[in-house]
Amino acid sequence: MSRIRAAYWDPDGTRYGIPTFWWRGAPPGYATHRQLRAAGLRPAGQPVAAQVLWRGVGGTRAAYLYRVDLARPKRTATPAQRAAIGKALTARRTCRVCGVTRSYYIPRSLGECLSCADPATFPEEEAA
Repeated sequence: MSRIRAAYWDPDGTRYGIPTFWWRGAPPGYATHRQLRAAGLRPAGQPVAAQVLWRGVGGTRAAYLYRVDLARPKRTATPAQRAAIGKALTARRTCRVCGVTRSYYIPRSLGECLSCADPATFPEEEAA
């Protein structure tokens, strides 16, 4: 075992407070938040069970691990929530000045569509 790996090997949690493993050295049964999400799971409020440490840019990097057996399925949005999201996204594409729904999101810095902000540069575009 190299010195780098030995520095991050603490399966009992005596040195770092929680079980600590080196990069790609965690035992099965643990997963990061992204790995849980890819598997259709969520941590479900459980505390961090372990961590992975490695040397990276700017010093020691950490990835927190959760127990897979305590994870629950991801929640799905209700139909009402999906409808609200759709309305919000449509509102982001609708110009406040001309009222036309565009095929792109209106820049927040302008507050209006490109045609209304600078008609000489952006002639009237087709609406979505």
